[in-house]
Amino acid sequence: MDMTETPCEIYRAAFTVENNAAFLREIRKIADEFGTHIILFDADRLVGRDHVEAALRHAQRSWAAGEAIANSLEMEALLYAAGTRQCQVASSFGIHPGENRSYVAVCPPAPGVRDRLAGLVRIVDDEEDGAIDPAKRARLADLFAITPEEVAVVGEERFRELVLERVALLDVYR
Repeated sequence: MDMTETPCEIYRAAFTVENNAAFLREIRKIADEFGTHIILFDADRLVGRDHVEAALRHAQRSWAAGEAIANSLEMEALLYAAGTRQCQVASSFGIHPGENRSYVAVCPPAPGVRDRLAGLVRIVDDEEDGAIDPAKRARLADLFAITPEEVAVVGEERFRELVLERVALLDVYR
């Protein structure tokens, strides 16, 4: 599948995971059934939908160019989301045992996938407001090694851009 400019459908979901491997096997079955990729991103580790879009865009480019770090598009997207080359770190940007709040990306979109996923996840149709509360900002600053000095230089209102810069910098660190 050529992933150069593959569109993706992205929506928010909530679900509970008891066993990561079993849950991901079910997701993989659905993806295979519809001939698509389904990528689950931990919303609590992202600055928003634009973070998902940036990770997907970079992952698709590296995949299409034959320069992928990971052996699957799903993991490549998580590597970009995390801004790291370390799969173990990137996997923490996916699902985890317990309650999950996620972005679900389906690349390319396939009719019926959303309905089929409804057996595993609850689609959340609320609009995100783009706000990052102080606790999440501190967590993201730690995850992406963003220093108070960096924030002081660009301003609090551009914190999101600092995180997205880390996504793009993964290409430089190759």
